[in-house]
Amino acid sequence: MDTIVRELYHQNTFHIEDFVEKEDEAYEGFKIGMPLAEASTASTELIKIRSMENIFGISPDSLPATRKENSSVMKAEVDRKLAALVRDVEGLTAQRSRLEAQAKALEGRVVALEPFAAVPLDMDLYHGYEGLSVFAGYVDSDVEIPVAHEKHFVPAGKGEQNFIVVFVTAPDADAADRALLEAKFQSIPIPEGNGPVKDLIYDARGKIAELNEEIAKIDRNLEEKKKEYGEFLVAYDEYFTAVVEQAEAPLRFATTEDAFVAEGWVPSERVEAIKASLTHATGGKVYVTELEIGDDPKDVPVEYDNPRFSHPTELFMDIYARPRYDEFDPTLLVSIVFPIFFGLILGDIGYGLVLLAMSFGLRKYFTGEAGTQLLDTLRNSSIMSCVFGVLFSEFFGTSLPWDPIIYSRHLNIGGAAVHNPMVAELLIVSVWIGILHITLGRLLHVRNLRHAMHKSPRVNREILGQFGWLATMWGIIVAIWSMFPIPLMVDLTGFPPVAMGLNAAGIFGAVLILLGIVLIGQESPLELMEIPTIVSHVLSYTRLVAVGLSSVAIAMVTNYIAFDLIISPQLASLTIAGVVIILMGLVVLLLGHMLNTALGILGGGLHSIRLHYVEFFTKFYKGGGKKYNPFGMKRKFTEE
Repeated sequence: MDTIVRELYHQNTFHIEDFVEKEDEAYEGFKIGMPLAEASTASTELIKIRSMENIFGISPDSLPATRKENSSVMKAEVDRKLAALVRDVEGLTAQRSRLEAQAKALEGRVVALEPFAAVPLDMDLYHGYEGLSVFAGYVDSDVEIPVAHEKHFVPAGKGEQNFIVVFVTAPDADAADRALLEAKFQSIPIPEGNGPVKDLIYDARGKIAELNEEIAKIDRNLEEKKKEYGEFLVAYDEYFTAVVEQAEAPLRFATTEDAFVAEGWVPSERVEAIKASLTHATGGKVYVTELEIGDDPKDVPVEYDNPRFSHPTELFMDIYARPRYDEFDPTLLVSIVFPIFFGLILGDIGYGLVLLAMSFGLRKYFTGEAGTQLLDTLRNSSIMSCVFGVLFSEFFGTSLPWDPIIYSRHLNIGGAAVHNPMVAELLIVSVWIGILHITLGRLLHVRNLRHAMHKSPRVNREILGQFGWLATMWGIIVAIWSMFPIPLMVDLTGFPPVAMGLNAAGIFGAVLILLGIVLIGQESPLELMEIPTIVSHVLSYTRLVAVGLSSVAIAMVTNYIAFDLIISPQLASLTIAGVVIILMGLVVLLLGHMLNTALGILGGGLHSIRLHYVEFFTKFYKGGGKKYNPFGMKRKFTEE
C-alpha cells in the first residue's frame, strides 16, 4: 500500500473516489483503511509549522520559490533544524505574550488612576481607614451630602463626566450613599498605591514604554527569523503536507487484512502511463482495471480543457457552477464575449489604460490563483475597452483627433439639445447581440441533449421545447419586422396585406409563434408562463449601450464642470485666488474620473457577467460538475 500511495501521489493524476462502507456483495469483508504509521508524527509537526507561519504572517502561497529543497535531506534534518527553530520561536512568542499582558495590566492601571489625578490627595490617603468610608465615582452634577464629610468635586471637561470623591464616617455611610444614588452616582474601584497620583501614572507609563520597547525588540528578532527561515518553513509545510496526505490516503480505500482497493479517476490519455508506473513500482504486484463510466455524469470529476487564453474565465465558471461531464463547457465563449461586452460598455481609451495599469500593478497584492485570474480578466477587458475607445473616439469623455469609426456616443453637455441618431442605432445593435446570444444558448441546449435523444421520451420533448422557444422568439421578431421598418434590421413591411392587416411575413411570424407555443406547451404547460421573458431577456441586452452612455455622460459632465465652469473662466484673468480655484477644478476633475473609473469596473463587470449568468446560461447550462482533484501536489519548494 505504501509503495502504491507514493507512486500515485508522485503521478498527481489519480482522483480518489472515497470508499464508503456499505452492504454490497462486491465489497463484502472490506472496511475503511487505517492511516500509515507516520500520520500522527507528521500531523503534529505540520501543526507546529503552521502555527509559526501564522506568527510570521506567511504561507506557501504568499512566498516565491527561489530554490527547491531535497525531501530526503529535509527528512534527515527535521529534528535538528526544525526543532531548534520551533523552540526559539515559541520562546520568543511566549515572552512577548507575557510582556503584552504586563503592558495591558499597566494600561488598565493608568486608566483607573487618571480620574484621581485632579484630586489633591495622595493615593495612600484613600485606604487604611476603620472609621471612615470612601466613595469615588461619576455624577451628573455636584451633590449636597447631608452628613459631616470631606468632598472633592471635579467638574467635567469636554466629552467627560463629573468626578467626585467623598469621605464620611462609617456610621454616616448609608446617608451619604442615598444622597449619591439620588444624583445617579456611578461608583468606580479605588486603585492601590502610595504617593501622588500623577507620579504613579508617570511610573506606570514609563514601565509601559519599557515593555513596549522589549516587545518591539522581540518583533524585530522574529522579523529577522522570518527573513532567514521563511522559505525554509514553507518548504517544510509542503513536505509535511505531502507526508500527511499520503499517510491518510488509506482512510479513503477499501481494505481487508491482506489487500486493498483504490478506486478513482484519471484522464483517459494517462491510463496506460499509470498502469505502467504502478506495475514498475510494485514489481507487478498490482492489478489495475478500467471501469465503465456510470449513467450519472455528476459522478465524473471535471477538469477544464481550454486554451491558455481562457484560463482566467474559469474563475467565473466556478463561481456559477463547474460544467458537468456531459455538457458543453462555455468557458471559451465567455472568455471571448465577456471582454467584448465590457469594452462595449466602457469603451474609452483613457479608462481602459487606467484599468490596464491596475491589472499589472495589483499583481503583487493578489498572489493567489483566483486573484491572478481576476486580474487577467481585467487585463483582457481593459484591452477591449481601449479597442472600443478607438472605435468610439473617446478619451476620458473627450473626442480624439479622429471621428468615430463605428458609432459616436458623445452627448451634448452644456449646450442646446442635439439629437444623436447613432445612439438609437447602437441600441438596435445591442438588441441584435441579445437575439444572437440567446439563439446560441437555445441551440447549445439541444447540443447538450443530443446524446440522450433515444434514451427517454422526456428528452425528445425537451429538445422540441427548445425549438419552440426559438420559433416563438423569431416569430415575434418577424412579426415586428412585418409591421415596422427598423434601422439595421430586415424590412418586411413592403409585402401587401393578406389578412387582418397582416402581410405574408406577418402571417409567417404568427405561425411561428403558434408553433412555438405548442412545442413549449408539450414539454410543460407551466413553461408557457415564461413566454414574456423572451422579450425582456432580449431587451436586457440594451444595458450594453445604456450603461455605457451613463459612463460617457458622467465623464462629459465632469469635464464640463471642471473645465468650462471652474478652470476656463479663471484663465481669462489669472489671479492668486484664480490659481486656487483652478486647483479646485483639477481636484473635481480627478475625483470625477476616479469615481467614473470605479463605476466603469462595476458597471462593465457586473452587467457583462449578468448577461451571461441570467440571459445566456439559463438557456442551456446546468453545471454541478465535481472538480477534478488529483491525489498529489505540484511541488513549489521541495523535490523528491
